[in-house]
Amino acid sequence: MSDKIHEYLMVIEAARYISDGDVVLVGTGLPMVASLFAQKNHAPNMCYVVESGLIGPEVIPTPVSVSDPRVMNKAINHGTLISALGEILHRGLADVGFISGAQIDQYANVNSTVIGDYNNPKVRLPGSGGANDIATHSRKILIIARHEKRRFPEKCDYITSPGYIDGPDGRKKAGLHVYDPDINVITDQCVFEIDKKTGKLFLAKIMPDVTIEDVKNNTGFEIIISNSGPEVVLQPTQNEISLLNNEVDPTGVYLKH
Repeated sequence: MSDKIHEYLMVIEAARYISDGDVVLVGTGLPMVASLFAQKNHAPNMCYVVESGLIGPEVIPTPVSVSDPRVMNKAINHGTLISALGEILHRGLADVGFISGAQIDQYANVNSTVIGDYNNPKVRLPGSGGANDIATHSRKILIIARHEKRRFPEKCDYITSPGYIDGPDGRKKAGLHVYDPDINVITDQCVFEIDKKTGKLFLAKIMPDVTIEDVKNNTGFEIIISNSGPEVVLQPTQNEISLLNNEVDPTGVYLKH
């Protein structure tokens, strides 16, 4: 299977964690692509909520950010950060929080702030936006990222958005109201899932034609595997690939055609 198909399947598999009728708080980047795919494919009644304050838009492909006018089309509410993060997320009305980041560590913490030392970083990143709120207040968190060793260190250089912080009680000790969320991390190689007893990610699924050794070689933390071993992610259908190419990302902004 080609790298291109693995990228397509990363988006399709992430979308499978969204159900019809879900209220999804969508962060910038690939979460917008996967959420739009879910809405067009199997979840037509999903409520697409953009962290910038747009509620229920009919998204025009392909928005490049949460402030892109294409994500504003026919929204039932053109609000502000307070509309999305305060009135929906903080009130517990979001079913799914969907984010990405530059680094994801073994506890599912996400870094989108700096690479290297905070005061003298190698790279200064865009920062949180609504990602910290989404990870802090969501009971179900989806994280999507391309799989590279530098993206999956043992410990994030900076925690922008909390996973389980440093273990099973990390969120509770930090005073977070939602201290045991479900978390899935979807990449173009595999799917990690949080083990609430340890607070660490384990290898739940693997992409077709990808080996466990491939995942280990591209991950900076220890790979935990259950006794039953990882499942194999379902292959994409031709209809799903056509939908991605023709209706979700027709100009290849995110996915190479």
